[in-house]
Amino acid sequence: MSAKPNHKQRVVVAMSGGVDSSVTAALMVRQGYDVVGITLQLYNHGAAITKKGACCAGQDIHDARRVAQDLGIPHYVLDYEERFRKAVIADFAAAYQRGETPIPCIRCNERVKFADLLTVARDLGANALATGHYVRRLEGADGPELHRAADASRDQSYFLFRTTREQLAFLRFPLGDMQKSEVRAVATELGLAVAEKPDSQDICFVPNGDYSSLVKRLDPDAAVPGDVLDLSGRVLGSHSGVIHFTVGQRKGLGLSGNGEPLFVVRIDAPRRRVVVGPRAALHARTIALNDVNWLVPRSGPFDCLVKVRSTRPPVEARVTPNGADALVDVIAGEEAVAPGQACVFYETNGTRILGGGWIAATDVSRAAA
Repeated sequence: MSAKPNHKQRVVVAMSGGVDSSVTAALMVRQGYDVVGITLQLYNHGAAITKKGACCAGQDIHDARRVAQDLGIPHYVLDYEERFRKAVIADFAAAYQRGETPIPCIRCNERVKFADLLTVARDLGANALATGHYVRRLEGADGPELHRAADASRDQSYFLFRTTREQLAFLRFPLGDMQKSEVRAVATELGLAVAEKPDSQDICFVPNGDYSSLVKRLDPDAAVPGDVLDLSGRVLGSHSGVIHFTVGQRKGLGLSGNGEPLFVVRIDAPRRRVVVGPRAALHARTIALNDVNWLVPRSGPFDCLVKVRSTRPPVEARVTPNGADALVDVIAGEEAVAPGQACVFYETNGTRILGGGWIAATDVSRAAA
């Protein structure tokens, strides 16, 4: 931040109503900043309002407001339901219809929290926007850098790979050096009502986990029946719509009597085909990415670690930039690489995030039927 004393610097805190964002606000108050809490109402439907582990709906807004009152800071609720529906939920549904596996949390960070909310923070005269993400922002030789969190089990850097260098200059992540146990201890020490509140789980706007029902509700024509084929093109059965499947899926195929377990290897949405094969067929060595975001710009091939899903450990790879796209050669290969997911680049010997892109295709996809 600037060289002004803390009490003369305004920090807007994104308050979701959970313990992480609440402690973030408390830490900023403790450090003497002029803190303003903002909660975005992103949806408000049925069971999601009261479901444990949800966020950004009725009960969570109440919790955020109560924490702000306890901390003695102003708190505002902004209605972003329409923006969230268009920028995140509609994109989520469209991705499944294309046979992809979307990550709505990344889209929310990219298109709402670090875009619209950041603009609001600037309009309020803030010097920074602070969030409760578990990730670190460190000053490097060429400006601020994004690094993995100290608590590896809570690291959220994968979900923030779309953050731009300009946004990073304005963002702060006070929890990046803390363990989750420390965060809850601070909440308990301050007597915050959310100290023991469960963490957010699953997709916030799909409270029952039934994403295909959401897709069909948004587009009644989304579930079109088609064929299930093996790698040779032989029809093994039928399905009720590609929106019910993702690469790597084993359950729910409706197939039996096979010599070995079968998995979804590829989804051909235009032809309404789900291609299945043995587990070995999920192995991919080459991944094509599009729309790459560079936090540390690269012009030529380089070695690094990559993550192809948020729950996967990083693996060794070589990345070759190609304009706005990139080609990733995974040294030992990866399994069940799904189009629509992200491939994020990390330093081989360090914690810095170099960038990442959206998975468009793999060698498995090109080799399958």
